[in-house]
Amino acid sequence: MPAPGASERVILVGVALKGRSAEAASSLAELRRLSETAGAKVVAEYSQALERFFPATLIGSGKVLEVSRAACALGAKTVVFDMELAAAQQKNLEAALRTKVLDRTRLILDIFAKRARTNEGRLQVELAQLSYLLPRLTGAWRAFSQQVGGIGTRGPGERKLEYERRHIQRRIQHLKRELAKLERGRRLRRRRRLAAPLPHVALIGYTNVGKSSLLNRLMARSTGGGDGAVYADDKLFATLDPTTRRVRLPGGGWAVATDTVGFIQRLPTSLIAAFRSTLEEARLADCLLLVCDATATERDQARQDRAVEGILEELGARDIPRLRLYNKCDLLTPSQRRELLREKPNALLVCAATGEGVEAVLRLIETSLIC
Repeated sequence: MPAPGASERVILVGVALKGRSAEAASSLAELRRLSETAGAKVVAEYSQALERFFPATLIGSGKVLEVSRAACALGAKTVVFDMELAAAQQKNLEAALRTKVLDRTRLILDIFAKRARTNEGRLQVELAQLSYLLPRLTGAWRAFSQQVGGIGTRGPGERKLEYERRHIQRRIQHLKRELAKLERGRRLRRRRRLAAPLPHVALIGYTNVGKSSLLNRLMARSTGGGDGAVYADDKLFATLDPTTRRVRLPGGGWAVATDTVGFIQRLPTSLIAAFRSTLEEARLADCLLLVCDATATERDQARQDRAVEGILEELGARDIPRLRLYNKCDLLTPSQRRELLREKPNALLVCAATGEGVEAVLRLIETSLIC
């Protein structure tokens, strides 16, 4: 099912168990940014706190009716839920709302598909998309299902469904073989890099905290120009493919720094599996630069930290030494700076846009790698 296109009018629906309203509100705000990144125009937002989720439609029947009326009145063709939907839930919601229904996972997959620039990135995204689609084939091909009944529908319908399932399974196996070939090349390049006596630093963090911009600033300081700059933009998941560059340290030595894909809460497991080979750059680093957004609220920062820590734990990279940086400090007022430093006395404030704090970052990298 296609995700929202340019200027497509969408309605967002957030749902959470009672007692987690604040977290749900923050997640819904992030869903708005994801929808806008996908090219949609958000025309309304709804949320519901529940004692328990409804198995058939996730949300209650009253809320379903409310969203359906809003979609009709506002001309919204798509409703995006801030949770992953089961195939049956998506089918029931589409019938009740009479709109296209997407979940958070499908939206993130679509953004990754738009952002993938290299052959490896496109293969990884396609693998994640097919892994997401495979268990939902029953809903996708319900018109061919034997349950429809009637003459001429039973046998051919089932064969059609089974054919599609086998086709996707074969494609998944093909993609895994192609990615395995690329991974062998990546391991060879990695061995060559590790053979050189250069320490390795990986920039990690939540999406859109400025990792690519910071890498460009570190590199520009080392080379005296912008040669070899990596793509950076104020968008969610602007960079998917890991990029490695040499960075000169204050003592005259060199290190290699790698920009990695940004993290996000509830990052689809299919994406983590597909991008595992590129995320491995973090696990193999000598030091991690954990880049944070200095402008994020305390609640948002805690939520982002949980997402980052969860993925690092899944990769087996939680024990690697790390340095925490707070980027975008130029957007803080003097009072906000004082408050941040009061709460976190050892916080290192940096600004990829102006270069503030970059020398201090390089000195800390050098100290942590030498000592």
